[in-house]
Amino acid sequence: MRFVASFVLALLIGLVAPLAADATDTVRGGQIFTTNCAACHAGGGNIIKAERTLQEADLKAHLPNYLGAHESAIVAQVTYGRNAMPAFVDVLSESEIADVAAYVEEQSSQGWS
Repeated sequence: MRFVASFVLALLIGLVAPLAADATDTVRGGQIFTTNCAACHAGGGNIIKAERTLQEADLKAHLPNYLGAHESAIVAQVTYGRNAMPAFVDVLSESEIADVAAYVEEQSSQGWS
């Protein structure tokens, strides 16, 4: 019985641990956003192209693939840039970009309150 309980516990840890490792951190994403993005996108705005804000409606209208996978579309935009936005592939790590994407998605769904 002890063996079965140990096996079940090990199995649960094995299933849950990868989820924790892949989880994004929106607090960290907010800090990274403030340092790297807020100069152009303070409060979810856009000082270069006013119609291309980080508001949910504008992301839906202008960000490729946003309707299919919100955070993946944001990750692609931050990673590779597009139009006036520079690429951050050589500036931020994959996990930092994922955290920023999670933060932007969270804020856009809340109206950048």
